[in-house]
Amino acid sequence: METHIVYLALGANIGDKEKNIHLALENIDKRIGKLLALSAFYVTKAQGFDSDNLFINAACKIKTELSPLEVLEYTQVIERELGRKKKTIGGQYTDRLIDIDILFYDNQILEYPHLIIPHPHMQERDYVLKPMSDIASDFRHPILNKTIEELTSAYFE
Repeated sequence: METHIVYLALGANIGDKEKNIHLALENIDKRIGKLLALSAFYVTKAQGFDSDNLFINAACKIKTELSPLEVLEYTQVIERELGRKKKTIGGQYTDRLIDIDILFYDNQILEYPHLIIPHPHMQERDYVLKPMSDIASDFRHPILNKTIEELTSAYFE
């Protein structure tokens, strides 16, 4: 079976945030693929909406035999099982118990109706770039042709 390297971003800003991320990681390791690397946890303010709740964000690297759409399906099942009621619709962000986003699937460029890889906004988000820098600073974005380190440096200039 062919294996793939997938990078995921995780975030939570309500409930037991660290516990929710750890539970998500356990489920990812069991259902999606082997956890190869995990970033530090970062505390960040909400972006794109107002909230009094700080986020905890992280990124992980996994090895999987699943297709991109299967990875998406499993991440959404994990989110629902951990209590997430609804996904972001029309750019309207809200507080969340857990959020799992697919950032990269190998270095492929993929577009499906409900999934775009690489994640189309990751380069605009410090809460994604910082954790990704921990685990894949030399990974090259297949569209922007810049490493994560270069994207992070550009964000903080």
